[in-house]
Amino acid sequence: MFSISNTPIDLDALKRQVSTPEAGGFVAFEGWVRENNEGKKVTALEYEAYEELAVKEGQRIIDEARKFDILKAYCVHRTGPLRIGDLAVVVMVSSAHRKAAFVACEFIINEIKKRVPIWKRESYEDGTTSWVNCAHGHEDTHSQPSVSSKIQGAKS
Repeated sequence: MFSISNTPIDLDALKRQVSTPEAGGFVAFEGWVRENNEGKKVTALEYEAYEELAVKEGQRIIDEARKFDILKAYCVHRTGPLRIGDLAVVVMVSSAHRKAAFVACEFIINEIKKRVPIWKRESYEDGTTSWVNCAHGHEDTHSQPSVSSKIQGAKS
């Protein structure tokens, strides 16, 4: 399952979602807000999503990950303002054997970053801000993409 949350992620609740007696392997990826990016000191970060499309595409990715013979998978991505050290995204996967869980977890986070319409704006120590990692067809990382370009980029 894939979801968007504007509140802190409950890791224990997610782990219960993917736990199953058939599982012998469990892999989790946690993405945290870091204090620097490309040589600039980051003071805060904000995620924005086109939620309806994000959930639909995120779920499609989770469904595609089933090709790795997993039992369960869950991904939650935060939106809204986050501080340094906050948990921004979590992927959890269970499978009968560890290799499938590792491969599926990496597949899920990589595809989420490529395909799901989520954008982040970093605030820097020098007072500037920048939209970054907008890998949905946006070349200009120094201004906020418009909603229509976000939607267009998400569809491409």
